[in-house]
Amino acid sequence: MAGSGARTFRKRCHEALDGGSPQDGASRIVHRGIVALILVSVMAVILESVPSIAGRFGLLFQGIELVAALVFTGEYVARLWAAVEHPLLRPLPAWRARLIYVVQPALLVDLLAILPFYLALVGPADFQVLLIFRLIRFFKLGRYSPGMRSLLEAVRAERRALLACLVILGGLMIVTAALMHVVEGTAQPHKFGSIPEAMYWSIITLTTVGYGDVHPVTNGGKVLAGFTAVLGLVMLSLPVGIIATSFAEVIHRRDFVVTWNMVARVPLFATLNAGEIATIMRFLRSRVLEGGEVLVRRDEPSVAMFFIASGAVEIEMPGHRLRMETGQFFGEAALFSEAHRTGTVRALEATHLLALDRDDFRMLMEQDAEIARSINKAIRSQRMLNPVEPGGDIARAELHEKKPP
Repeated sequence: MAGSGARTFRKRCHEALDGGSPQDGASRIVHRGIVALILVSVMAVILESVPSIAGRFGLLFQGIELVAALVFTGEYVARLWAAVEHPLLRPLPAWRARLIYVVQPALLVDLLAILPFYLALVGPADFQVLLIFRLIRFFKLGRYSPGMRSLLEAVRAERRALLACLVILGGLMIVTAALMHVVEGTAQPHKFGSIPEAMYWSIITLTTVGYGDVHPVTNGGKVLAGFTAVLGLVMLSLPVGIIATSFAEVIHRRDFVVTWNMVARVPLFATLNAGEIATIMRFLRSRVLEGGEVLVRRDEPSVAMFFIASGAVEIEMPGHRLRMETGQFFGEAALFSEAHRTGTVRALEATHLLALDRDDFRMLMEQDAEIARSINKAIRSQRMLNPVEPGGDIARAELHEKKPP
């Protein structure tokens, strides 16, 4: 029993730290608390580097460092202990799972984040070195930021293309430095007297920094400098375009998977195949609500079905209220009937919705006979399993299939 209780606690610890869903209260509290402590700790490190502020608030900074070090140490130990509950590591022996987990980049960042505190306890250390290590804590935010994870995924996916850009940049630097050495070497031997010396001018020109401390004075050198500056603009746009395109694709894939899962969970669409679900997804429109904003009011005409991509809404109906969160949907009867809303829908927080209009849905049904047959079959099955009074939404729902010519 004791062993079972320890395993249950370990699993709960893993869910709170790594595997918790957005609806998990403990996971939200842990994540927000750690993010807040990271930001406070990093800000304290930055301010501590100012001598006047450090002298005035030194005790406060020491307290923040102590709390941050203890909390981050506890987090590190807890993650390592609960690593055996990770789905990919669960089949392995505990020692091997932890050995694999401890060398993961995210856990190495966690280790470097707490290392300065213990190095300072062991003996005197260079303040500047410890400062750099303590600032590494900022990168712990990558674990809690979907945007940063997506950006890292985009860079990782395009690493070969980015490496090719780096190789091209190196080649251009060498070529332009050699040419400038030939053109300007005699006029300015102390700046362009060798290719390595000219490489400094080349790299700051290609990267469009242009400090101005080294510049050509001959006509030929000025022409070459202008040509090099244009090449620098081209080289700057290449990696930016590659990363931007890859980042957009990563976001699109993630949104596509989320939307696919939401649509596939709707009972009405459960019988559709992959191609038919993808067709319906093209008709979805995005809608963003602020916290407290009303989406629809009771007794208004119902014209669309809504999927909750993120956030939460509350449906106020006579006698009770219903809360709906990420991944849920409502208003499916609007696709088939011209009835009025039975409740007022209000956003409880910043909420992203996907709407499927009745007119778009009916146009889709008329254009695609296969989708019409599949949905009408689902409607008939629903009527058999859960009959309603004549005139109800399901009874009125069945649409005419478009007969193929």
